[in-house]
Amino acid sequence: MEEKLWNYIDGTCTPVEQDAIARLIEQDEVYAKKYQELLALNQELAAIELDEPPMAFTYNVMEAIRAENAMQPLKTAIDKRIILGISIFFVFTILALLVFSFANINISDIHVSTADIKLPANVKLPSTNSLFNGPFLKWFLIFDVVLALFLTDAYLRRKKTAKQV
Repeated sequence: MEEKLWNYIDGTCTPVEQDAIARLIEQDEVYAKKYQELLALNQELAAIELDEPPMAFTYNVMEAIRAENAMQPLKTAIDKRIILGISIFFVFTILALLVFSFANINISDIHVSTADIKLPANVKLPSTNSLFNGPFLKWFLIFDVVLALFLTDAYLRRKKTAKQV
């Protein structure tokens, strides 16, 4: 009933509905009373002066939105898996080049004589020929790999605990 009366007051109903509602208002006392209440309410609403926001309201809202967007870090838009994949590719490429280079070095071809180094007469250098043979170099590289794995594990564990806190 109220919806029909509001449509009649607003003028949004069809001409057939307008005639039907006008007849109901004339004939039915309940409709006439409700129509008068809604008409009075509509006039009061029309008479109310709307509060306008201050001139700088739109500017202040837009600035607040800009500031809120600026606070969000840009790293959320970057997929960390892509960065990780690229870095793993480069690490393995560098490691492969190092392994290939060390595998192709022939240390016996390197000749450094003590005559090239000017030392006082009473200082004697130890012989390094036995240090750079196959087994020593292999153990040195194995130690470096294990140390790198240990340091990487410590770094990742620290990073994981920092995320959980």
